[in-house]
Amino acid sequence: MWRLVIKMKNGLLQNFELMEIAALILFISFITWLSYNWKKKKPVSLLPFASEYRIILQDKVVFYKQLADKDKVIFENRLQQFLSQVKITGVHIIVEPIDRVFVAASAIIPIFAFSNWQYNNLNEVLLYPDSFNEEFKISGQNRSVLGMVGSGAMQHVMILSQASLREGFNNETNRTNTGIHEFVHLIDKTDGEVDGVPENLLDKKYLLPWINLMHKNIKEILAEESDINPYGATNKAEFFAVVSEYFFQQPHLLQSRHPELYQLLKQIFGQKEDSKHKIIVH
Repeated sequence: MWRLVIKMKNGLLQNFELMEIAALILFISFITWLSYNWKKKKPVSLLPFASEYRIILQDKVVFYKQLADKDKVIFENRLQQFLSQVKITGVHIIVEPIDRVFVAASAIIPIFAFSNWQYNNLNEVLLYPDSFNEEFKISGQNRSVLGMVGSGAMQHVMILSQASLREGFNNETNRTNTGIHEFVHLIDKTDGEVDGVPENLLDKKYLLPWINLMHKNIKEILAEESDINPYGATNKAEFFAVVSEYFFQQPHLLQSRHPELYQLLKQIFGQKEDSKHKIIVH
């Protein structure tokens, strides 16, 4: 323990141990410097965009293919940034470049219109070979889960089935996409609750129309009067994720069969189109 003796007379400092004060000051300065540099975030340096990634995007990611050339560059930059910040780990599999592109594309597609969006609630994506159960086991019974946003001990972690992730991008006629589905849950979660109402994206004047439209469509699904995936009737959170898959996978079909839903999803995700029906950024 440092000892400091100070005697005061008439408000004047008369006796103190200079060597101990100097040492104390140096010690405090060192602790302050150490604390600052320990907490300071190092800037992320992006690697050059791999030509292999661009080939995969052009071949497999419809959303990217429909972008104007200048927006393709923006998409590539954001994809690269995501991959530099979020770890992708294979569980009993090897993570290949196509998996990295599909995970990152799933993240970027829903928030592409929001240039400052960051997934601050995600640190790592775990890729399992196929479906798993709610205890994260990849063998045994009740393996029906294809994707999950973690909570509790798994907070800031997402789990995806590699097989399902790939199927979502390899089949262009599909209305489902597990990667997009789970990232929409993550977006929904940013306002504090996974409830199908993305308050951080949707203008308040659209909140009530969106809630009413969800109820209406869930009733139609339950009555088997809708082509929307029946899983969307599980609850409002799953409905939002399911119709978001539909919106990004088959937008023109959704527009034709569910015009009100299509228009509100355009508002939620900030999507605009040019005269050639290409997605453009605000």
